[in-house]
Amino acid sequence: MASVAGTSVYSGYPNRFSRRTSLASSYFPPVIEKVYNYVRPSSAMVNAGIIAFVATVFFVISFTSPYWLQSYSYTYSSFNNMGLWEFCFNGFRYPKFQYDYKFTGCNYIFSEEYRIIWSWMLPAWFMAVQTFMTIALLASLTTLVTISLVLVRWPMQIIMRYEWHLTGFCFCCQAITVIGIFFAVLVFGVMCWSRDWLLNPNFNYLSWSYAFAVIAGGIHAFAGFTLLHETFEARERKRQASNLLHMDPQGHIGMGMGMTSHGYI
Repeated sequence: MASVAGTSVYSGYPNRFSRRTSLASSYFPPVIEKVYNYVRPSSAMVNAGIIAFVATVFFVISFTSPYWLQSYSYTYSSFNNMGLWEFCFNGFRYPKFQYDYKFTGCNYIFSEEYRIIWSWMLPAWFMAVQTFMTIALLASLTTLVTISLVLVRWPMQIIMRYEWHLTGFCFCCQAITVIGIFFAVLVFGVMCWSRDWLLNPNFNYLSWSYAFAVIAGGIHAFAGFTLLHETFEARERKRQASNLLHMDPQGHIGMGMGMTSHGYI
């Protein structure tokens, strides 16, 4: 590539191998290669992701296991145990059913086996518990997906531009999760002793699946506070980075404006 007076004929910018300085270098800024460094996520964000993952593990186990309510073994009750989606009986007779039929074994709550007693098994308050837990689970999984994208920085342009917004969104999802779990365990813990539902409620006790739901709610709350703190920290980092790039001590504002136009600031 030929050069004139130390300036590349092809590009019009100073030739770095020339010892002479051209007039063009005084009026045109040097070419800046578009290389975007990988900005590592903060340790608080990593910790929040780990905490949220542990909470979700407890949540999923509680959500799927049939041990929210269980009968004492020494009572020989016809009801064994139940969860949000499964009931287990041992020769249970529904008193309002006109035929002498015994329900035995564990079945999905919406199975054909339990079709004739759906109205009894699914009172309004229990369906509300299922709804609260389902909404909470969806919010919890949404949090994990969003945190994963923030941690791996994909897609990078969106993450770098909206990091604190996404962190705040994760906090909102955690808040929804905690609220859903809170109302679910509260309603179930009060209404499961109703004599209009399971017979002989004094034979039963809240089992480990219910305890896992309570534990999951507590861990999700801790993850939510961590994400809230990280939201403010990420917002402050964003503000400081914007101020730094908009500073113009030498009159060159092209670099900051260019990065802003590409959505990284």
